[in-house]
Amino acid sequence: MSERYEYLPHRLLRQRVRDVASGTEGELMAVVNENVSDSPLNDHWMELAYIRAASGREFTTAIHNIQPAVDQPRENRRQ
Repeated sequence: MSERYEYLPHRLLRQRVRDVASGTEGELMAVVNENVSDSPLNDHWMELAYIRAASGREFTTAIHNIQPAVDQPRENRRQ
């Protein structure tokens, strides 16, 4: 039996992000390559973002649904 998940690095870890699917903002806590299959015969892997909302509850979304929150300061921003 193979592992069911693997943690991945991401440039937005521990930063405020927005889930474009739900419009919810929170802190990106982890990115996980996770086997979401309910069948032991066929693996189906997805990269999921774990986001902690202001309420303290965490939710998941596809990694392609996240973007930096708009009110974050940008690095190397020109004045």
